[in-house]
Amino acid sequence: MNARNIDPSQFDDIRPYRDDEVRAVLRRLVEDPEMSRVVAHFLLPGAASKLERPLAWMVRQLVRFEFRNAKNVRGVQEVIAKYLDKAVNRTSCGLSISGLDTLPRNRACLFVGNHRDIAMDPALAILSMYKEGHETSRIAIGDNLLSKQFATDIMKLNKCFVVKRSSGSRREKLMAATKLSKYIHHSIVNDNEHVWIAQRAGRAKDGLDRTNPALAAMFAMAKPKDQPFADFWRELHIVPLAISYEWDPCDRHKARELYIKEHKDEYQKQAHEDLGSIAKGVVGQKGHIHAAFGTPIEGDFNDVGALADEIDRQIIGSYVLHPTNMIAYEKIYGEAPALPVGYPPKPWNPEEHQEIREKFEQRMARIDERWRDKAILGYANPVVSRLAFEQ
Repeated sequence: MNARNIDPSQFDDIRPYRDDEVRAVLRRLVEDPEMSRVVAHFLLPGAASKLERPLAWMVRQLVRFEFRNAKNVRGVQEVIAKYLDKAVNRTSCGLSISGLDTLPRNRACLFVGNHRDIAMDPALAILSMYKEGHETSRIAIGDNLLSKQFATDIMKLNKCFVVKRSSGSRREKLMAATKLSKYIHHSIVNDNEHVWIAQRAGRAKDGLDRTNPALAAMFAMAKPKDQPFADFWRELHIVPLAISYEWDPCDRHKARELYIKEHKDEYQKQAHEDLGSIAKGVVGQKGHIHAAFGTPIEGDFNDVGALADEIDRQIIGSYVLHPTNMIAYEKIYGEAPALPVGYPPKPWNPEEHQEIREKFEQRMARIDERWRDKAILGYANPVVSRLAFEQ
């Protein structure tokens, strides 16, 4: 790979925190009263309004105690991994992982993942790497998630770097995209650090995982003019990643947003709505979860459309279908196709999974009938995608 002489200080406004910054940031977090109040409401929503002060005090003491020995980013992530593992165990039937065992441990990868949940997608990618003994990745996050200083601190302590989406003029957007491209290339080629980025801006609220070709174009903004596209993309060691959830904690909220937009009403996000979606995704029940890491893209993909198609092919092909997907497909299209479900995969048998079928019916019945079909389609569309790519 072609490491380049580049001044890393140009990335100071978007990069994660360095090891030497960790202790000062942790002190700021402990002293931030808003952080302790928000965490208290997150952990005990019913009691926090009545017992805000004592609960906030307890949160500060807990944070101070848990991170007392964290001297660097790795130390922070060891604490986070412990709590994330507990959250996964509490809100799911388990996390299964495939594909990581075939990836080299001595070379950084650019993981391009499907995007269903704001925080859990990259968190589960990192947890998977951590569990399998790989170095964890830097994470691309939109600046819309950084509306609070404590949120910024927590994310940048966990290797998150900033994607500036709120830049004003066209020139500012171009400059921000160019810097982002250079930082991703610098992370992988110069720093030998993994990077995770979503295949498109915003979650796939309709259940259709598709890579925005503009993402591939952004990657190439750091490419020297005389270097072929295929050679440059091979330097990035791009690995598609498909994370699937049996149940989507935000299904009704995504369906409502789609309905409002379809009826030509402008969807107005509430203040800090994304942080609320993060909380729902973390604490909501998810059923079985699977993280499928693909194979490095090494072919001669000489245009952005071809590269995006290959990422889609791997994500859709490795996406683990769940009984909920097949049940939803049946409700919309009739008989479900003979596709494998679960991990390890098993043939779909519509006579089985009666308990899940009843739970699905009850869950959909609780969703407003105006956008109920949108929610059902969100579960069915991964099956639609698989059928389209296998034809």
